[in-house]
Amino acid sequence: MNFAVAAPTTAPVAGRRIRVMLVDDAIVVRGLFARWVEAEPDLELVASLRSGREALNQLTRVDPDVVVLDVEMPDLDGIAALPLLLEKKRDLVVIMASTVTRRNAEISLRALSLGAADYIPKPATSREVNAAAAFHRDLIEKIRHLGLRAQRRRTAPVRPPMSAAKNAAARTPLQPLPHTYHPEATLQPALQAPNADIALRPMPMTPPRILVIGSSTGGPQALNTVLAQVGGVLERAPILITQHMPPTFTAILAEHLTRATKTNVREAASGDVINAGTVYIAPGGRHMSVVQADDGPTIALADGPLINFCKPSVDPLFSSAAAVWGSKVLALMLTGMGHDGLAGAKDIVAAGGHVVAQDEATSVVWGMPGQVAHAGLCSAVLPLSDIGPKLSRLFAGERP
Repeated sequence: MNFAVAAPTTAPVAGRRIRVMLVDDAIVVRGLFARWVEAEPDLELVASLRSGREALNQLTRVDPDVVVLDVEMPDLDGIAALPLLLEKKRDLVVIMASTVTRRNAEISLRALSLGAADYIPKPATSREVNAAAAFHRDLIEKIRHLGLRAQRRRTAPVRPPMSAAKNAAARTPLQPLPHTYHPEATLQPALQAPNADIALRPMPMTPPRILVIGSSTGGPQALNTVLAQVGGVLERAPILITQHMPPTFTAILAEHLTRATKTNVREAASGDVINAGTVYIAPGGRHMSVVQADDGPTIALADGPLINFCKPSVDPLFSSAAAVWGSKVLALMLTGMGHDGLAGAKDIVAAGGHVVAQDEATSVVWGMPGQVAHAGLCSAVLPLSDIGPKLSRLFAGERP
């Protein structure tokens, strides 16, 4: 048995390092993750364990903010340990880690419905894990963003919902989180957001013809909520979604959403003619955009370089939709890290279209929606439960 445990810190929550527990039965992977965490000055490794049973036994003692939990382990695996860990500590952030297989994609999406904050797909071998710079960056950023969010929610005073200042000038967009850690740069966006006024643009005067959605961390749960409430939209328009996910995961997500929301959700394919009544999801590892063809607007997929460190990226979808539908585009930005979709949202607004964003209180991470809101691009910033009904009314012709 190989594990290390640190005693809980007595430092105050405000400004303290994010406490991280790693749980993985592979000693090489566990050691590698530990070195990555220990190299970050804002993160503190409090435990490195080999099974869900050990994690459960040590949880109260080491008091982590974030647990990176492997799916497949002996004794007590990740999916069995997850609800037990959350039962012992309700505000615990759990990030599921698994290799990209259909079975593990199913398990990871199931884990999200059981309370996991996010998942991260691991490369297939320890050697690939060690060589994958993108995976290293993604793991650390997920721990950092979700850990900071949990700390803020734990210590934030109760305040009334944020209202938009009608005549306020649009704020300068927040800068994306740097990939090299600087404490003041990392914390400042998160601390500014709660008290910032959001300048809203007018709502559309005529019904939109297309709904495009961008989402990332927390997106599968948010999409489930929205799609269950937008039957009125699907009667009139197609829906196109870019959710940050790897290959295999997006196909499983489409199946899950079809079953859960009773809507026609499918992973998009190149050449698909875009029709009302269908939800198209960008396949993992491919950028999705829209082109005007003889048969009408059509899906185009591209295996190009990463955009905003993402593939698929939201920007190609939003920008191409603006080029094809112009003022008839309505974009929805759901929960997610980073600033992907900001450039595309600017293109939509420049073409006369409109943008709606999920609010901070209901977002797992208010990165992507916060960016478009602070840039002054939104016509509404809404709680998740209000988004579906509002979209249905807009597509039915509701006047502002």
